Amino acid sequence: MSYTIDRLIEGQDLESVDARAREALAAKGFGVLTEIDVKATMKKKLDKDMAGYRILGACNPGMAWQAIGMEPRVGAMLPCNVILREVEGGVEVSAIDPVASMSAIDNDELKSVAGQVREMLAEVVAAI
Repeated sequence: MSYTIDRLIEGQDLESVDARAREALAAKGFGVLTEIDVKATMKKKLDKDMAGYRILGACNPGMAWQAIGMEPRVGAMLPCNVILREVEGGVEVSAIDPVASMSAIDNDELKSVAGQVREMLAEVVAAI
């Protein structure tokens, strides 16, 4: 089982894909709670160069509320990360597959919520 939902956005730069990703996330009720510029962090901490790589920590409050109500410690697995990564020819977008990430938790109700979030994130990735 793959643990991400992926798409290559050809001929685009990181900044334009970032804007499109945030719009697509917002359209499905997600907000970006955290942002990590991995490229800048690796340069600063390790003096290593790499292609653009950004992690957006996205959260849909309604879905998070349901999940936390079912499994209070599930917050350790939130938010849903969306990665924007410069690759040859464009930017690869990868969103976590919540079904894969929640598979370690033995709770069928939570798996149902994870399935709904997976569908939403797949629609987000397709809309970018």
